[in-house]
Amino acid sequence: MRKGRETMPPKCNARRWTQRLQMPRGQGIQRVAVAWVLFAPQLLAAGCSRAPTFNILGSFFPAWILCGIIGILLAVVVRLFFVRIKLEDQLLAPLILVYPCLTAFFTFTLWLVFFS
Repeated sequence: MRKGRETMPPKCNARRWTQRLQMPRGQGIQRVAVAWVLFAPQLLAAGCSRAPTFNILGSFFPAWILCGIIGILLAVVVRLFFVRIKLEDQLLAPLILVYPCLTAFFTFTLWLVFFS
C-alpha cells in the first residue's frame, strides 16, 4: 500500500498516458478552423432580431419576465381550483413537480401565443 508521497508504480506511468492523449499540433488547429467555419454564420445571424420589450412605467422589461409572472399567477389559480375540487389530494402525486411544470407550460404557451 502506498503512503504519503511515494512514486507511482512503473505500470501507471503518467507521462506515457499524456503522450498518448496528445494530438498533433496541426490537427488541433484544423479542428478549430472547421468549427469556426461551421458556427460563425449562426453567431452572426443571432443578433439580427430585437428582443421584445415592454415599456412599463418608463422602464423596459423583457417579455419573458412578463410571461413568467403571468405563468406563475396562472399556476396559482389552477392550484386553487384543484384544491377546491379536491383533485390535489387524490391525483396529483409529486406536487413539487406538478406545479413547476404547470408554470412552465403556461409561461411557454404565453410566449408562443404572443411572441412567436
